[in-house]
Amino acid sequence: MKKLTMLIAAVVMMAGFTAKVNAQATENTAAAAKIVTPIAISETSSLHFGTMAVLAGQGGTCVLSTAGERSATGGVNLSIQTPSASNAAYSVSGAVNTTYAITLPASITVSESVSSASMTINALKARTVSAAQDGLTGTLSGSGSDSFTVGGTLNVTAGQTTGLYQGTFDVTV
Repeated sequence: MKKLTMLIAAVVMMAGFTAKVNAQATENTAAAAKIVTPIAISETSSLHFGTMAVLAGQGGTCVLSTAGERSATGGVNLSIQTPSASNAAYSVSGAVNTTYAITLPASITVSESVSSASMTINALKARTVSAAQDGLTGTLSGSGSDSFTVGGTLNVTAGQTTGLYQGTFDVTV
């Protein structure tokens, strides 16, 4: 009898531990996503340091500021002959009031096609209309647009070979 009572007690206890719990709660949660206009860049003018001469025994530089002002150092003599100097210029568009960053290369190599002589452009700088000063960030306007110019320093060696020097570079926003 004692064993039977123990068995019944064990079965009752097991039934108590295996009882289902039917309490549940539900929460309705919102989910969302926002799609914005992708940023885009378009070149409106290419970078050109203009026409210049260099002394046979002394190299130098031609600096083109982001405002389009040219200056020379060392043996470089600036000319007013065409082609004239121009900043690289870009239009940027995208989501309104968005801040964007500009990535410029550390240097650019331009080469003369006949002789394969080359020069380096470095110290590249950008100036956005929105910031109105040299820097690498801008802010798209209420209509989602901005623009910027790029200038830099052309390094000319003594007795640099005459000719038209050309190259390409990437600008990223």
